[in-house]
Amino acid sequence: MNYPNFKDTIAASPYIFTLGVAGDSGSGKTTFTEGIRSIFGTDLVSTLTLDDYHRLDREGRMKQGLTALNPKANRIDQLEQDLILLKRGVPIEKPVYNHTTGVFDPPVIFHPQKILILEGLHTLFTPTLRRYLDFKLFVDPTKEVKSDWKIRRDMKIRGYTRDAVIKEMAGREPEYERYIAPQKEFADAVIGIDYSEYGKHLGEERNVYRITLSQNRMKQSIENIDLSLDLYSILSLSERNFSLKFLTSDYIGQKMGEMIIDGELSAHVVQKLEHSIEQQTRVHPISIFKNRNYVTAGDLAQLILCWRIIHRRIFIERRQ
Repeated sequence: MNYPNFKDTIAASPYIFTLGVAGDSGSGKTTFTEGIRSIFGTDLVSTLTLDDYHRLDREGRMKQGLTALNPKANRIDQLEQDLILLKRGVPIEKPVYNHTTGVFDPPVIFHPQKILILEGLHTLFTPTLRRYLDFKLFVDPTKEVKSDWKIRRDMKIRGYTRDAVIKEMAGREPEYERYIAPQKEFADAVIGIDYSEYGKHLGEERNVYRITLSQNRMKQSIENIDLSLDLYSILSLSERNFSLKFLTSDYIGQKMGEMIIDGELSAHVVQKLEHSIEQQTRVHPISIFKNRNYVTAGDLAQLILCWRIIHRRIFIERRQ
């Protein structure tokens, strides 16, 4: 490639670009920002996990009858202050919550990179947090999908029993509906996740789900935005089920476009999309899905999100 790499522009810029991702525990928040981490690398991307801002440890929450979803159980005020500092490029002393022990480890010094990702339950909860985020995403799997994921994760990684996870989820549901779900209203994009119409078993076997990517209209744009699918590759190279649908909707007064993606696509199709994004954004290389014959609907949604987030960052740079 003979054109300047926009990664170098980001590295040289004093601007800290902030990406906020909200959703329930175990909803797949990290998955949908993995593309940004893969494209830009650890030299340019840092991640702030909001679980570290719990006010109470596990035993303290149990004693007070609170779940982590309740704002009272979290230091949201400290998070706001830290985000303001990080946005200015100032390092912070960050708390550390240990999920294995359920208590706090000693705090650490946290340095923001030029792209800062915030992931957690309350990422979009307050006006102050939203004001200091450049792009806002909400991840929203269906109740059944979320339950399956959380049971598998908490049993395997956190050592919980199945009954304990189910009991915890039932206790958390009212606070999820009260404190977490309403944050969708403030998101630039919402990722909905449901079982594939081609079979529920595909979720556990190959991570295949039906993805609904709901996005508000782009308020700013740069020239020559074009993201097209190669129909020849889809028709000639794909041997697995795939569907793509687009709908318009009104969500809490916002005009949203809903792209519904299901199944699996030939990796060749996605490689062409990656090359298209490289040409448009001057960010290269973009090669998220290496050594794979097929990619899932979730992978494609992740790539589309990367495209939109990069465009947002380019617009900010041109505005400086």
